[in-house]
Amino acid sequence: MPRTILITGATDGLGLETARRLSAGGHHLLIHGRNADKLSALVGDLRSLGAAQVETYRADLSDLSQVARLGQELCAKHARIDALINNAGVFKTDNPLTKDGQDIRFVVNTLAPALLTRLLLAVIPQGGRIVHLSSAAQAPVDLAALAGLWALEPMEAYAQSKLALTMWSQALAAELGPDGPVTLAVNPGSLLATKMVRKGFGMAGKDIGIGADILIRAALSDDFAGASGRYFDNDAGRFAPPHADAANAQTVDRIVCAIEARIAPHLGG
Repeated sequence: MPRTILITGATDGLGLETARRLSAGGHHLLIHGRNADKLSALVGDLRSLGAAQVETYRADLSDLSQVARLGQELCAKHARIDALINNAGVFKTDNPLTKDGQDIRFVVNTLAPALLTRLLLAVIPQGGRIVHLSSAAQAPVDLAALAGLWALEPMEAYAQSKLALTMWSQALAAELGPDGPVTLAVNPGSLLATKMVRKGFGMAGKDIGIGADILIRAALSDDFAGASGRYFDNDAGRFAPPHADAANAQTVDRIVCAIEARIAPHLGG
């Protein structure tokens, strides 16, 4: 059955491949990106592949005020979004700090998906899916770095931001309970053929379809209907425990509270 599906970071890499593969199912695709020209060019491509409808949304996810506007715009236009795939992410970049001095990895990889998810919960149905891009790279979260008080090396910041989002997804599942939308974290596969891997590691990477296929399964398949709060490791091809810190209730609570405090000013009344 065709669904309404939002994909962030859909003009390149894994998000783009996922959007292309979803088009064959005749879905209504809501495509997010930063570049207006890329978004415009993508519309015809996805329609030619079978997408029933394609809408584009432009926002810089390193700016939480833009994330908030994106969420508000989506809620104003759609009474129902069946699946949200929080795909957009940052690893190495020439500009590692946002305009207000925050580490862009924590903002784009953790805070933006948490904020967007919070804003869209009003239109994601009980049987909906929220898929967060995690990673095999996970590391204990430094709250001071999350708060922007000091800088980390790219891999440190990336791994910490992914564990933080995985923890937040886990906590959201507990909050929503069994009757809420399914929220889960997915490592789509290590070193896939994306721009992030080429720039970060100087290598071509593995078949990107590996990652696109698991994101589509996570968003649509009955196999994931009872998986809320879990972490799927596509390198292993199974659900698995994330980093050990995600099993420590006190640690998770500290990280989740820090994330919620950072996004709260952008949630409105």
